[in-house]
Amino acid sequence: MLELRPGCECCNTDLPADSGEALICSFECTFCAPCAEKMDMRCPNCGGELVRRPRRAAEKWVNNPASITRVFKPQGCA
Repeated sequence: MLELRPGCECCNTDLPADSGEALICSFECTFCAPCAEKMDMRCPNCGGELVRRPRRAAEKWVNNPASITRVFKPQGCA
C-alpha cells in the first residue's frame, strides 16, 4: 500500500493524496512536478525514475488513509 506522503521532499509544497502533481520513485520518495523536472525526473535519494503517483479510489480512504508524516530533505535536492 502506498503511503501517499503529504509533501514534496525538496520544497515542502503540500501534495494532497489526490494531487496529480505528485511524483514518486520506487521507494515512495515524493516530489512536486516542478522539483522533479529540475532533477531531470530522477530521485536524488536513489537515482530511480520519478513517475506520477497513482490516486487511490475514493471508497478506499476510510480504511486506507494517506500518510501524515512529512519527509523534508532540501539539502539533497540542490
